[in-house]
Amino acid sequence: MNTIKLDIKNKKGHNLQAYLELPANENPTHYAIFAHCFSCNSNFNAVKNISRSLSNHSFGVLRFDFTGLGKSEGEFAESHFSANVDDLIAVNTFLTENYKSPVLLVGHSLGGAAVIVAGSKLENIKAVATIGAPATVNHVTHLFSHAIEDVKEKGEVEVKIGGRPFKINEDFVKDFSKTDLPKITKALRKPILVMHAPFDNVVGIENAHEIYHNAMHPKSFISLDDADHLLSNKTDSIYVGNLIGTWADKYFPAEENNILSTEGEQLVAHLNILEDNFTTSIQTKKHAFLADEPNHIGGDDFAPSPYDFLSASLAACTVMTLKMYAARKNWDLQEVFAYITYSRKNSKDLGIETEKATLYNHFEKKLKLIGNLDDAQKKRLTEIASKCPVHKTLQSEILIDTELI
Repeated sequence: MNTIKLDIKNKKGHNLQAYLELPANENPTHYAIFAHCFSCNSNFNAVKNISRSLSNHSFGVLRFDFTGLGKSEGEFAESHFSANVDDLIAVNTFLTENYKSPVLLVGHSLGGAAVIVAGSKLENIKAVATIGAPATVNHVTHLFSHAIEDVKEKGEVEVKIGGRPFKINEDFVKDFSKTDLPKITKALRKPILVMHAPFDNVVGIENAHEIYHNAMHPKSFISLDDADHLLSNKTDSIYVGNLIGTWADKYFPAEENNILSTEGEQLVAHLNILEDNFTTSIQTKKHAFLADEPNHIGGDDFAPSPYDFLSASLAACTVMTLKMYAARKNWDLQEVFAYITYSRKNSKDLGIETEKATLYNHFEKKLKLIGNLDDAQKKRLTEIASKCPVHKTLQSEILIDTELI
């Protein structure tokens, strides 16, 4: 199971519901914590999509519900900004004591502001990524500004945020003015990635400019184009997760990982049937990537298909083999292209005589050679292209053993 459900106690003794997303091989190289947006929870599709995409970069990602939200204990009035930061610290402590100290914090909207503050307090955190984050903490008060006077008079009132009812009190309101986020951002001194949609109508793009301006290098900014604030389009949230993972690769390089808990495996593929159509996570000892199916057969087309990968392995092996051969011969091969087309073809179409019509798996390989090569050299390289290991494997008798573990 690649998602583990957890209960984590915060400083007030409330249980925070959490989920730990693991990479396909179930052995993360590094750990990260995801902080959701104001009044959201860890089961929002964007939160799950980002966490799972990041797990494809060998991260174990812990997503959780802040106090009083989702299925975490406590009241929403206790879920003010300082409490969010305290919850992040509690989750950080839990991971450190039970798994491994996290190195990356990722936060969406107000959660982005919270990870900047928590990241400034935690030595084990080495990098921070924000998504649609406000540059000041009190930015969020506009969501309930109409009720602030009522809070002063009545002490506690019910407000609607995002169409849902929440109770807030005076302590909740006052807490949002306690934190000087610009000052903390300037003092962070850790790699930070700022991601924001230019037409975000909840937290304007000027917030990203201010965060980026206040932060010290190394800092990066990525525009999220036409995404909305909540990243409600699945493609946008998966894009965000993949970009964070790629950005983080520079600071947390891949390490050799033991595949599963057994010996001998070279690669593992995992498909969460309850959550995904055909999007499959694939993990090798040092690399992770996705496979999918095209839309017309029910996939999401987020990655190459299995047969795309099979064709890609033949193409890659071909060009590598030609490079090695030409180098050994000291020939002037400067570039090589291998174009592969896979199809199922009838024996008659292939000019193969059989007693009855037979379908064959057919790979068509076309080569383009760049360099100062004569006709004899080109002919020899064409012959060598059929001798690469993958080519020979595909033409040999193959045995596959399948067993349960």
